[in-house]
Amino acid sequence: MKTFSTSTYDADSQGYFGPYGGRYVPEALIPALDELTRVYRAVLHDREFIQEFEHLLHTFVGRPSPLTFAANLTRRLGGAQIYLKNEGCNLTGAHKINHCVGQGLIAKRLGKTTLIAETGAGQHGVATATVAAKMGMQCVVFMGEVDMHRQKPNVDIMKMLGASVISVTDGSRTLKDAVNAAIKHWIAHASDSHYVLGSCLGPHPYPSMNRDFQSITGTEIAEQVQNATGKLPDFVMACVGGGSNAMGAFNRFLDEPSVRLIGVEAGGEGVEKVGRHASRLTGAPEARPGILHGYRSIFLQTADGGIDTTHSISAGLDYPGVGPQLAYLHECKRVEFVSETDDEALTALRTLAREEGIIPALESSHAVAHGLKLAPTLSPKMTMIIHLSGRADKDLHRLEVVSTL
Repeated sequence: MKTFSTSTYDADSQGYFGPYGGRYVPEALIPALDELTRVYRAVLHDREFIQEFEHLLHTFVGRPSPLTFAANLTRRLGGAQIYLKNEGCNLTGAHKINHCVGQGLIAKRLGKTTLIAETGAGQHGVATATVAAKMGMQCVVFMGEVDMHRQKPNVDIMKMLGASVISVTDGSRTLKDAVNAAIKHWIAHASDSHYVLGSCLGPHPYPSMNRDFQSITGTEIAEQVQNATGKLPDFVMACVGGGSNAMGAFNRFLDEPSVRLIGVEAGGEGVEKVGRHASRLTGAPEARPGILHGYRSIFLQTADGGIDTTHSISAGLDYPGVGPQLAYLHECKRVEFVSETDDEALTALRTLAREEGIIPALESSHAVAHGLKLAPTLSPKMTMIIHLSGRADKDLHRLEVVSTL
């Protein structure tokens, strides 16, 4: 199996995907990023590193994750054959563990002793803390105060794994602010710490590096669906926050024009309601090119160029920007983008739970929601893959609160 592969939509040597990406950081971080880039490029062709990475994915993470035929849902909807790529079966319950293992191995090669992370939904924080414990490293996780309340189970898990979880009380007290705090901490501790950025965004080389570590998902999908149906899928869809699970699912198929790729953003309370959604690529007038967190992409912005507030029932999608490769793929029209609201995601979560016995994370439920709409319009000869980025353990408290409203 070829673990890492490139596509015609890859970044240039400076980390730009067309006009998006790059590296916009304080001068103090340039040496650390240069060193990280050098090691990252080297390990892509290092047999020993690849073997260790794949060994941990198999014996520690539990890969390959299953591709499950949703027979009941397919029968109920009466359209395309629906398959679920269930990353919730991974250790820690989500896709985040894939790039955390890869970055943990790189951190060891760099001689670092501490892993730094930001987290919104908590899954990336849990995955980083898990890898830190496995590799004998310290771990510091920054999390917005709002997210700490709505994702308390994951906060407890991170602490049990030995991580220091730091509450961020600045700004909106969500993922954007956790990223700011993590970067500030990294600047002060770059000599002994590695920042395990949690998505396919940030300064070069993070967007490419995390995509490569996540691309195992799409590689498995291609093999599994061909074993099941004899052909590549007609559709692959995934929710889109920063883009780690989407790029992991999409990367294998970027140069397969017969495979339609659909990214599903958080519509919140409606894309027409400024500040009450997190849809960057589906027509919101406040979405414009800008720079944040070390990279250039599309961000939700105020009239004077500030970063706008966002909202999503799912903490992992509650972010004002999108990874630079996804912004470029949108511009190239290689990936289609849609949005689904909070209510539609909740309905989809309940539907999948009762039809298939799988309770998806609120993030993944956005992709399920669009699949429920699209599948009945398609031929039964067509195959749709819905990427479930994680399971709903972390959301149970949130779901109890919502059910009482």
